[in-house]
Amino acid sequence: MIQAEESVPGWRLLVPQPQEIVWTLIFLVIFALVFMKFILPRLNAVLEERAEKIEGGLKKAEEVQHQADQLKADQEQALAEARQEASAIRDRARQDGARIIEEAKAQAGSENERLLTAGRQQLNAERTSAAAQLRGEVGTLASDLASKIVGESLSDDERSRRVIDRFLDDLESSPTATR
Repeated sequence: MIQAEESVPGWRLLVPQPQEIVWTLIFLVIFALVFMKFILPRLNAVLEERAEKIEGGLKKAEEVQHQADQLKADQEQALAEARQEASAIRDRARQDGARIIEEAKAQAGSENERLLTAGRQQLNAERTSAAAQLRGEVGTLASDLASKIVGESLSDDERSRRVIDRFLDDLESSPTATR
């Protein structure tokens, strides 16, 4: 066999010698024991700590999400209440506006009625005054005309006044005077 090994010099490089295999196994066992005794517990502790931090972060995120959801619900409720209050205020404003309009109409109607009544009273007073003034002037003119027709003076005031009043009453009661 030695001859076969010596004839192929590249083959020896690929196959390790038995003592190298033993020393490699011893080194591998020592490395595995050191790794399992010292490095693996630290690695597990770091991984557990990292897992706890991640879980804590997830719990915090869930709490923050819950708080955000609660705040959103509170804001939506406050917004709904504000909309309802605004609607109530608009309704009250419409009612107040309608009431004010009705009061203004009623006040305008009563003021209109008062002005009409005052105007009618003033018109009646002016008509009475004009009729009295006209009666006096017509009486004076009629007396003067009668004096000229008769040829004598009608100086008796009482008699002339009666004649004039009778004449004017007859004039007012005639059908052509009422037109």
